[in-house]
Amino acid sequence: MRQQLPSTQANRGHNSGVTSARSHKDQNATSRPGLRERKRARTFSEIQHEALRLFVAQGYEQTTIEQIAEAVEVSPSTIFRYFPTKEDMVLTDEYDALIVAALAAGPTGESGVTAMRRALAETLGDVIKQDPSMFLTRGRLMLEVPALHAKLWGFLQENEAVLCQVFAAQSGRDPEDFELRVAAGAIIGAIMAALTEWIRSDGQTDMVALLDRALHLLEAGLASVGTNPHTP
Repeated sequence: MRQQLPSTQANRGHNSGVTSARSHKDQNATSRPGLRERKRARTFSEIQHEALRLFVAQGYEQTTIEQIAEAVEVSPSTIFRYFPTKEDMVLTDEYDALIVAALAAGPTGESGVTAMRRALAETLGDVIKQDPSMFLTRGRLMLEVPALHAKLWGFLQENEAVLCQVFAAQSGRDPEDFELRVAAGAIIGAIMAALTEWIRSDGQTDMVALLDRALHLLEAGLASVGTNPHTP
């Protein structure tokens, strides 16, 4: 999800539908991004990495869109095609589709918390290993820069709405169902607590393990919180 999370990004613009009748040929075509998609992903990554480098080197507020565009050797208008706002350069990633697809591919009857534990284990570990320093930098900025911290709340609400849509599609409930909203909010809160703990540890703990631990607490109904002795 929108990282946020560091991960978790709202799913704006992503299609979470799953077509079971897709042919083998179509599946192979989908699994191999075309030249345009690869170029877009490369440009997205280059812009974000340069933006983060400048934010750390000279401060978030002091860094301008023009400076980022110059560093990447693109125009400011190109920057805005990939990131509508300056905050998006920190808060946005392109991994939502992976998580949503993993959620949708789960077995029938799987609880929302269990589904999220599985989806994060299947997707996030490998993603973080590719560039843990980028995730850590984004996380620090989110927690330390007031403008980013303020906008994060809106993104978390979007994440909750995405989860409600996924759970509603799987359960046949209304996306506005009270229980769905409670479950989605609790999941997002648990993820944020785990990611905050990881950032505070300076990335020294296993983030995937922290996420799994946080969601396991929800899965167990928080029964041990405040009653059982602490166990690491």
